[in-house]
Amino acid sequence: MFAVVRTGGKQYRVAAGDKIAVEKLAGEAGDTVTLGDVLLAGEGDSIADASKVSVSAEIIAQAKSEKVVVFKKRRRHNYRRKAGHRQQMTLLRITDVGAGAKKAPAKKAAAPKKEVAPATEEKKAPAKKAAPKAAAEKKPAAKKPAAKKAPAKKAD
Repeated sequence: MFAVVRTGGKQYRVAAGDKIAVEKLAGEAGDTVTLGDVLLAGEGDSIADASKVSVSAEIIAQAKSEKVVVFKKRRRHNYRRKAGHRQQMTLLRITDVGAGAKKAPAKKAAAPKKEVAPATEEKKAPAKKAAPKAAAEKKPAAKKPAAKKAPAKKAD
């Protein structure tokens, strides 16, 4: 059975046992991930319902892809800039392309929860503090009398 999945903005045709390099996914080597965005599924010439297909994969390694050299030059201006870039990627081994219901992504084992002691009623409802009286009894500021302007003189 094969499936077409979308991850990292790209589409991949996968089958059980395939190895693919995809954009970086969270996880460490040995973790199992579920590729949830299945666009197409089928076997041979027949097409299956993609909404019922799940694709499971195991992370082989977190790596960097080949180096891309970026070189800029402007003629007759003595301008040259050279830079490089290596994109982060994840190597996956497809373990299962199944027609079962979609599974949630694998989660790591959670730490055991600590038991919480029963809270008393005083701790449940904290007492509300009364507003300070000084802030509540503020008086409006007294208005200052407006200054009078001298009349403008007429020019002859």
